[in-house]
Amino acid sequence: MRRLFWMGVGAAAGAYVTRRLTETRQRLTPQGIGADLADGLRELGAGLGAFGAEVRAGMATREQELTDLVERRTGGHVPSYSEAVAEDEPARPRGRARRAGA
Repeated sequence: MRRLFWMGVGAAAGAYVTRRLTETRQRLTPQGIGADLADGLRELGAGLGAFGAEVRAGMATREQELTDLVERRTGGHVPSYSEAVAEDEPARPRGRARRAGA
């Protein structure tokens, strides 16, 4: 009975080692390295996107805090960027200006 147990343990260990070696050999091929690199770049891109979203959310929150503080201290309205840009801008001439002698 004991020999049968150890034979089963040896077979299981052999199957495990064989499987791990096959996986490692596959990862060391050019296709496997490319797949690992692609996965790493995909994760990096997702992390950078999440970081950017967190930074933008923090910026919006801080901008609102500063706007509230300025409005509270001055008693006036602080326009947002889109409100400030939408105000009447001086008309810009289109095209090139012609010179007098041309």
